[in-house]
Amino acid sequence: MATLVPLPTALAHLRADGAGEDTLITGYLEAAEEAAADYLNRKLYATPEDLEAGVTAGTAGEDPLVISPVVRSAILLTLGHLYANREDVVAGVSVAELPLGAKSLLRAKRRVPGV
Repeated sequence: MATLVPLPTALAHLRADGAGEDTLITGYLEAAEEAAADYLNRKLYATPEDLEAGVTAGTAGEDPLVISPVVRSAILLTLGHLYANREDVVAGVSVAELPLGAKSLLRAKRRVPGV
């Protein structure tokens, strides 16, 4: 998958300087982008030109989407979660899901099969 959110944007979001963590953060960023595309059931593109290239190549699938600020924000929220929580279990802390978390941001653009 081509990077939808540039690494400098991701680093700024995480307030990380990237020193020695670029590979780790890039992996989390790719996972966050894939999670957004999977939830939306749509192929995502960074720019209209990338979308056009995908359509021309026949790889865009049904109802492809150029990411919007809402989708970018959802990707960054997921990235922040993956970066801050590096294990399946967190002990000794209280947690709550954000009311306007990643899924809430993406829901309006989601394509559900058969609908």
